[in-house]
Amino acid sequence: MVRHFLRDDDLTAAEQREVLELALAFRKNRYLHRPFDGPQAVAVLFDKPSTRTRVSFSAGVAELGGYPLVLDAGSSQMGRGESVADTARVLGRQVSAIAWRTFGQDRVEEMARHAGVPVVNALTDDFHPCQILADLAAVADARGGVDALAGLTLAYVGDGANNMAHSYLLGGALAGMHVRVGAPEDYFPSEAIVLDAKRLAAQRGGSVTVTTDHDDAMRGADVIATDTWVSMGDEAESGERTGHFDSYQVNAHSLEIAAAGAQVLHCLPAYRGKEITADVIDGPQSIVWLEAEYRLHAQKALLTWLAARAGQDA
Repeated sequence: MVRHFLRDDDLTAAEQREVLELALAFRKNRYLHRPFDGPQAVAVLFDKPSTRTRVSFSAGVAELGGYPLVLDAGSSQMGRGESVADTARVLGRQVSAIAWRTFGQDRVEEMARHAGVPVVNALTDDFHPCQILADLAAVADARGGVDALAGLTLAYVGDGANNMAHSYLLGGALAGMHVRVGAPEDYFPSEAIVLDAKRLAAQRGGSVTVTTDHDDAMRGADVIATDTWVSMGDEAESGERTGHFDSYQVNAHSLEIAAAGAQVLHCLPAYRGKEITADVIDGPQSIVWLEAEYRLHAQKALLTWLAARAGQDA
């Protein structure tokens, strides 16, 4: 059966662990598996600008023995109105997997319905599940292994309604973590996603908390995360958002009330002096650059895992 990765809970807890352990193994040996030897092509589609996603998927597919077929919306017929379903039917007959960085979650879901090959959500407006795999792998690496994740408290502050907050809730709960989101009430995460995360947390011994108080979210946290206050597509709200989020900045005070030695995450790009201060992101508790590196290893692990379940050699 073809498996897809469209949101964080498309994996079970045991499957998430398999992928994370494989990501750590890929960091030790970048050529551990080559499921796309041939080379087989993997389509990497972009409707939104990208640095880390483009580089990590392109390099990763090549290191897996494949050919990264990178397409921007403007250079494909989708940019001229061809349907997602028709594009999926064409790609699925010519490539071994598809990764897509796009807007609506419905787009990757439609691609998955028609492609017949694994489809990976490389970012949508609702979720960023590949980033959370990278984040969890980076924390696991820094703490000695995947076993260290369960029971940790992860605090995310800032825009609680964006794709990173949603994926932290689902991915963190799946890993057995205590996930806290601190955000203004007008920027709380989706109620449906919070309910899904609470269900997962109850199964895994974790918990989910959503609060308007930065300090309540941050106090005693083992892992601290934030993201830009102005996501792609929200640029017109930049001034309004900055005013809302000023009190959710990750700074020296955040570190003072978090657990001793708490690790700091940011999916990048970062805007120093806004959502995070320079002394924190560039300081000794930051694992942001390890986190960025793990985009490569985690996505290679995911593609290898999906290829195996699609009947390909892994």
